[in-house]
Amino acid sequence: MLPALRFYDLTSADGTRIQAWTNDADGPVVLLCNGLGTNPYAWPALLREDAGVRVVSWNHRGVGGSERPVDSSRVGVDAFIEDALAVLDDAGVDSCVVAGWSIGVNTAFELAALHPSRVRGIFAVAGVPGGTFSSMGAPLLIPRVARRPIAVGIARLLEKTGRVIHPVSSRLPVGPVTGQVLTHSGFMLPVPETAVVRRAVKEFLQTPVDWYMHMARASAQHPRVSLSSITVPTTFVAGRYDILASAKDMRTAAERIPGASYVLLRGSHFLQFEHADEVHAELLSLVGHVTSTT
Repeated sequence: MLPALRFYDLTSADGTRIQAWTNDADGPVVLLCNGLGTNPYAWPALLREDAGVRVVSWNHRGVGGSERPVDSSRVGVDAFIEDALAVLDDAGVDSCVVAGWSIGVNTAFELAALHPSRVRGIFAVAGVPGGTFSSMGAPLLIPRVARRPIAVGIARLLEKTGRVIHPVSSRLPVGPVTGQVLTHSGFMLPVPETAVVRRAVKEFLQTPVDWYMHMARASAQHPRVSLSSITVPTTFVAGRYDILASAKDMRTAAERIPGASYVLLRGSHFLQFEHADEVHAELLSLVGHVTSTT
């Protein structure tokens, strides 16, 4: 049985209407900074009745029920931090553990650096604290100097052609065969149950391609966070075969934070599907540690 996944609207600092969501489960609060353009269904373990944490999160600007900002340039990490703060304020949460996945790891670390009183711990899954595009393609042996230009170039091309692609991509059938292909593609590894993947992918494909790539290029401008300012308990969970976030870069980041944990799993960028129980156990361990020491 699933807890009641509840969506609701709030207003961010610049007046943009944001669609927030919560699992309404019992337990300590965790703010989830999700992967770019993704949705609640990307975290199946957090939607279980026994999740053990009360998640508050939101859909990115222009995604799902969140509106696009009047100023279309306000879609980078700085704007995402404003949205994260609006979610916390609306929920009446002074501080909590902040979880991030993919580009959401950028948001989590920047939030901790700029607003340390709001962050009691950081749980980073398949993401690095800034410089995300320079971390892409490591398992493909792409030289580091070429990673960001290639990634940005692809995003720029898809942004320009997205209006042609989206009418097709948004109508793609996402059935059992599609799930099997995705989870055996190398981009994603096999998962115990493809139905949860299909639900998340179906929702993801509703975001216009050009808008998604616009957000991606804006997010790519986010520099690395100075980790010397990070003093809260931190856990990194990396995928050995992740082509979007280098496991090596995550390990070196963990080494620069006193007491940080680094967990390497045999997986891709989608660890919360492939190793749902293990990732969830690591989150609960961090939350339990934070709760017991504060």
